[in-house]
Amino acid sequence: MSQSDSGNTTSSSLKWWQLSLAGIGCTIGIGYFLGSAIGIKLTGPSFVFSFFLAAIGTYFVYNVLAKMTVEDPQEGSFCYYAYKAFGRWARFGCGWNFWFSNILIMGSQLIGLALLTQLWFPNIPLWVFSAIYAALSIVVVLLGTDGFDKVEDILAVIKTAAIFMFILIGGLVVFGVVADEPVTVNDLPLSSGELFIDGFTGFWSSLIYAFYAFSGIEVIGIMAIRLKKKEDAPKAGKIMLGLLTVIYVLSIMIAVLLVPIESFSQDESPFVTALQDYTFSIFPVLFNGAIIIAGFSTLTAALFGVTTLLVTLAKDKDAPSLFAKKLKRYKDLPIYSIALGAAGLFLSVITALLLPNKIYEYITTAAGILILYNWFFIIMSAFKILKMTMYMKVGSSVGILLILLAVSGTVMDETIRPGLYLSFLLTGVICAVTFVMNRKWKH
Repeated sequence: MSQSDSGNTTSSSLKWWQLSLAGIGCTIGIGYFLGSAIGIKLTGPSFVFSFFLAAIGTYFVYNVLAKMTVEDPQEGSFCYYAYKAFGRWARFGCGWNFWFSNILIMGSQLIGLALLTQLWFPNIPLWVFSAIYAALSIVVVLLGTDGFDKVEDILAVIKTAAIFMFILIGGLVVFGVVADEPVTVNDLPLSSGELFIDGFTGFWSSLIYAFYAFSGIEVIGIMAIRLKKKEDAPKAGKIMLGLLTVIYVLSIMIAVLLVPIESFSQDESPFVTALQDYTFSIFPVLFNGAIIIAGFSTLTAALFGVTTLLVTLAKDKDAPSLFAKKLKRYKDLPIYSIALGAAGLFLSVITALLLPNKIYEYITTAAGILILYNWFFIIMSAFKILKMTMYMKVGSSVGILLILLAVSGTVMDETIRPGLYLSFLLTGVICAVTFVMNRKWKH
């Protein structure tokens, strides 16, 4: 819907619990399954604290987004609220920042999928798997909205079941029910040196990966307009974030209890690493497959999201009108928007071909930072739009502080610092184009 339209024309069909479940399904992906390995390597067992801080920051962002949705439900969601608070330049910048961040998310998911599949076929180059998954993702999106929904529902059930299976089996191993050598309380990391293996700087650097595991609340903000009762949006977010936090913290705690920190690798999920030395020889293989399914689900959802967003940008004249066109002979699909998203996917394939070693960390870091830039704008928009209580003002300020900590923490580790530079480059391009367009609009 264009910003010039009044009100909301989207049918309201969702219940709050459906939105919560959809949020969990959209959020859990490679950022959690594979990115958490990088976070553990950076800071050790204290990575669970990173998740707590990320959950708090995410909650304050979603809280104000949900309240703005309740007061003024719009299809443009956070892009519309940026427009309402600061003007067209803010909507343009937020929209394109979100588009590019999702392109990077797709690249991150794509390369993560290739890394995981390479565990089974180590002699096949990374770019080959990237190309295969990119093509499959495009096929799913070309099935249309109904086909996409059905595929995503199935994939969401599989990946959520896999997490609970790991927590159950890992918990049984920890308590010695099924393992020959159970982990005891004495093995718990109790000293600061054991908890923070690289001191405060490692913990600081790990924050970006904890936040990245919660990326997806913007999509839930967009979906909240479909709630039967818009006032249920905050409740849906609380339940979603609560369940995600419990899932993340429990699974990470079990993983770091089962194997030494040095055993984890950014090329393998920590949950596969955690159980591969125990009696469940088949489990790592099955779980690796479930993670690949989860990553493919998030990859496809991101492609679907950038396609939908580009159509909205085109309707609002913040993108060429060509991208709003839907061709009836192709099931009313926005073929040109899909084509641009697909081009972004295959750019990731080329990147994987040229820079196969550290590219996952770089792209994941950059994607996480761009998402946090938008989260920052969501809170700043809320300060101008909402009549805030003191609690909301304090909470929103805490959210901004945690976002700034997560972004600045990427400076502390040289292995992920290039991701910060990449985010600066893309943001600089978006800001430059926004500046030029803003001058054009004024005239």
